[in-house]
Amino acid sequence: MSRSHAVAAAGDASTAAAPRRRLKVLTRRQRKLRASLVAYSFIAPNFIGFAVFTLGPVLFAFALAFMHWDGSNSITFAGLDNLRRLFEDKAFITAFWNTIVYTAVSVPATLGCALGLAVLLNNKIAGRNFFRTAMFFPYVASLVAVAVVWNMMFNPEMGPVNMLLYTLGLDPNNMPGWAADRHWAMITVILFGVWKSMGYYMVIYLAGLQGINSELYEAAGLDGANVWQKFIHVTVPQLAPTTFFVTVMLTIQSFKVFDQIYMITQGGPGTSTLVLVYHIYNEAFISWDLGYSSMIALVLFFLVLIVTIVQFRRQREA
Repeated sequence: MSRSHAVAAAGDASTAAAPRRRLKVLTRRQRKLRASLVAYSFIAPNFIGFAVFTLGPVLFAFALAFMHWDGSNSITFAGLDNLRRLFEDKAFITAFWNTIVYTAVSVPATLGCALGLAVLLNNKIAGRNFFRTAMFFPYVASLVAVAVVWNMMFNPEMGPVNMLLYTLGLDPNNMPGWAADRHWAMITVILFGVWKSMGYYMVIYLAGLQGINSELYEAAGLDGANVWQKFIHVTVPQLAPTTFFVTVMLTIQSFKVFDQIYMITQGGPGTSTLVLVYHIYNEAFISWDLGYSSMIALVLFFLVLIVTIVQFRRQREA
């Protein structure tokens, strides 16, 4: 082959190679685009459901807090009327303080019971798996069925709890009225909430306990620490991240309490167990004052947000 033919052939080869390299670059871009589309296709169903059923209604509720609307007539602008009404609404003030009381009592009570059960059932005792299941069962059981049984057990006239107290020698005239007594109704609801939730958080604490290095307990034992000292100086510090998570979740859950209030006391007697979410329900679906109920929901949202931010900052400082 002559030199000119060789040069021409080389030129043709380089000319043919250029489109191939360009085609290869385009193929890589298409692959990246295809991979992105596949990823977004998996995300899309969940995100669309979140946007339609959660994000959209939340944003609408924020806007509705500054409107007047009864669900049937046209929406009118209310300005700050709903906000001013909060300070004049005795039911809102009562519900606000009842929510604070419920949270302040139920959160440490549930946390303490869950941690105590986890420490106890983390040991090798007879029937450990059975008791773990039994403690977790109230959390997954039907709330309606559990609430009915709870009301029967704490019936002030024929419930087994008061019968037991009578057997132990308590004066019949001083028997607790439980859900039927405005002085005992909140205690009844708190006890129910603690009993129903502690099994779930017990499981979380069990996971945290099983992640603690056993060598720490051995070192503490060599230093002469007893069981209580090991718990205070080893278990509690090692469980600090778990305790923080449980505290945040319990706080949010307590501020949003509604179902057990609805099933056991319906906010009564009087307003002794009226909480913010139940007050929102009354204003929205009983009185059909959707604008005012949205304002209460907005206050609850910022209340939970502030408490959660404070908890996260305290955790970082610790």
